Amino acid sequence: QVQLVESGGGLVQAGGSLRLTCAASGRTFSSYAMGWFRQAPGKERDFVAAINWSGRIIYYVDSVKGRFTISKDNAKNTVYLEMNSLNPEDTAVYYCAARQFYTRVIVEREYEYWGQGTQVTVSS
Repeated sequence: QVQLVESGGGLVQAGGSLRLTCAASGRTFSSYAMGWFRQAPGKERDFVAAINWSGRIIYYVDSVKGRFTISKDNAKNTVYLEMNSLNPEDTAVYYCAARQFYTRVIVEREYEYWGQGTQVTVSS
């Protein structure tokens, strides 16, 4: 069992930065792949980034490449999403998620555990 709690969201101006944190409980966290998803108002939840258990394999959706960085600290049971050059289109509730295997990482239903989400709002 893995429990996930996101934090670090907030209101930021366009061009600004935020770092999201996802704290996990559970002794098997280090063996899990992690993902970040986001859901904008009135839209479906979309994949943002994923990282494998060791942190050595990473994948991003094209719209955030070069701006967002996902990282994982197994010693701290934490995964991060560093977001730079934010724009209003990044406004959404951001969720972290965990799964045992790093396959089909963009597929929402493949993830076993989810956090409650944290709101990110980017003003123009």
